[in-house]
Order: sequence, then structure tokens, then C-alpha cells
Amino acid sequence: MKISCLRTDLANAVSNVSRAVSAKASIPALEGILIKSYGDKMNISGYNLEIGITTDIDATVQNEGEIVVSAKLFLDIVRRLPEEIVMIETDERMVTYITCGQVDYQIVGMSSVEYPDLPTFEQTDGITVKAKTLREMIRQTVYAVSENTAKPIYTGSLFEIKNGLFKIVAVDGYRMAIRTEAVDSESDNKFVVPGKTQLEVLKLLNDDDDDVQIIIGQRHITFKVNNYRVISRLIEGTFLDYKTTIPVETRTEVVINTRILIESVERMSLLNNERIQSPVRCNFSDDEIRLSCASAVGRANDIISVSIMGEPVEIGFNNRYLLDALKNTDTDEIKLVLNGPLSPMIVKPVKGDSFLSIVVPMRLANEN
Repeated sequence: MKISCLRTDLANAVSNVSRAVSAKASIPALEGILIKSYGDKMNISGYNLEIGITTDIDATVQNEGEIVVSAKLFLDIVRRLPEEIVMIETDERMVTYITCGQVDYQIVGMSSVEYPDLPTFEQTDGITVKAKTLREMIRQTVYAVSENTAKPIYTGSLFEIKNGLFKIVAVDGYRMAIRTEAVDSESDNKFVVPGKTQLEVLKLLNDDDDDVQIIIGQRHITFKVNNYRVISRLIEGTFLDYKTTIPVETRTEVVINTRILIESVERMSLLNNERIQSPVRCNFSDDEIRLSCASAVGRANDIISVSIMGEPVEIGFNNRYLLDALKNTDTDEIKLVLNGPLSPMIVKPVKGDSFLSIVVPMRLANEN
């Protein structure tokens, strides 16, 4: 193989693809990236047997070929090269020669035969979504994906397409997040995408109106983002019937400025840390929300004046779960819907139903 390309293009591609590379793997080739040259392109792939990321960059190809090189070492080298044109050449002993200006490296590579094939699958369905929309949908829900591998199905989010609506639903037993957007699709489909895959896709998405293709198979999915393809397995199993878990009754309702509430909860959170998890107590009554937190290190109180409709209620929350729900709303005002001290609280927009978050309360101890 003998090729040349732009250092900036190469560094960006290797940096993004390397996120799918295993840090420590039983197969040594999986700690590397696969480089292929053909036509006027250089293809770079990373794969950890769960997620694969692959992309093409423009290159001048004198001799086509394939090689596997250490992802970390190759990226470190490329980032520090002094000039913009990079020459890459390999020989029959799998030695890779990297030349840029007066700098040259020789590193040991591996045969591409040792590199597992990225999954290929037959497309059964697909939708197209704007990059900005998908970015917001993932960001506003992925925080609620479970980290508990005891129930693998909840380490991913439910993607549901039905009646021209695309929903992403994440749940971890303590909170739930739902994000809904209208799409131009007649599909009727649902599948579970791993949270780790969504985080990698999120890093590639820009805040623009470019189209992202989502290609769906029986057991795999591909996200086509700009010039990248993220390939992942789907999680098999039965996802929670989320609609039955959304409280239908409303006993207390509050419309409040999102930033004011976030700042108040953050002030209460200063008394909590990894070892101390005391609930943030919220007392809704007399057109006030009285917030308090008492832990081994002290006590804090705050009052927010706000119009409250319905019954008074005192309820407690894990500060981190409450803040996650509030910070991922992206609206200046939100509506809080409560149904007693032990029922989950709903956080939703004042108008419309583009998002819905549910936070399960903590049981409060009686204070003297």
C-alpha cells in the first residue's frame, strides 16, 4: 500500500473511528484500526465487536492495500506531524512507514486478515432524520439509560416509529425520558439501540439540517452521519410498556422557570456527594416551593414563589435524577405534574408534547 492524504482529514477520521476501538482486547487486531486504500479513497475502520465506526477520506492512491495499525499510537503520531501532506506506505513484512516533511516513522502493523469483518446485514426498514433533531432527541433521553447490566434491555433506548411519529424512550427504574418528533415515514417499527451506540452517534452529530440515514435490520442498525457509518447490534428482548407507567391523574400542577428551579436544586445539592445521598425535599403549598436538604454535613433551605394549582404536596427526589430531567428540557418554562408524595413526577413542556420526563420520588423520613 502506498498513499498520501491530508493530515487534518486523517487526524479527524482516526480520532472519531478510534472511539470504537477496544482498549484491551483478547484479539490484538481489535486494539487497532483497519486502513484500506482503493480508487481515490482511504477507508478507516474501528470495531470492538459491539460497535463499528467507519469512514472514507480523499487520498492519492499509488498502490492499493490493507493494514491494521495500533489505534492509539497511530493517532498520537498523526496529531503531532508537522506538515499537511502525509505519506503512508507498507511493505510485505507489515511495516508501516509514515512520512510528513522531515519526520518519518516506522511502526509494526498487522495483517488485515486478523481483523474481524464489520457486520453486514439486510435492510428491513429505515428513516431519515435531520442531524439537529436526532442530536436533541438522543441528548434529551440517553441520560436515563440504565447502567445496570443485570437487565440488558434497559442499557439501551427504545426507538419507536409509528403513525408518522418517531419516539426515543429511555428508562432505568428511577426515571424515564421520552422524546417525540414528527417524521415523514410510514414505518411501524420498534427496536432497542444500545446507549453506548447512541453516545458515539451523538459525538458525530452537528447542530445542522443535514440528513442522517438510519438503516434498520433484524439484529443490527447503521447510522449514516456525514461521511461516517456507525454500525451496531440491537439489543434483543422485551422493553417496558412505557405508556402504562405514565401517571394519568393530576393532583398538583406547577408552571415554573426552568433556570430558577435548576439553580435552587443545585444549591441544595451542595450538601450531597458520592457517599451522601440525602433527598432534596420539595414542599409545594401556598404558592411557594420550599426546598430543603439535610445531610451529615449540614442543612440548606430555599423558597421559590410560584403559582401552584391543586393540592399541597411534600415530595423528595434524588438531586442528580431531578437535575438530569430539568437540564435536558431545553425550554425556558416547564410544567411539573404531581399526583401525591409517592407517585412519580412528570416534567413536560408548557405547550405540546415533544418531551416528557418522569422522576421517581424518594421516600421521606419524618422531620421533627
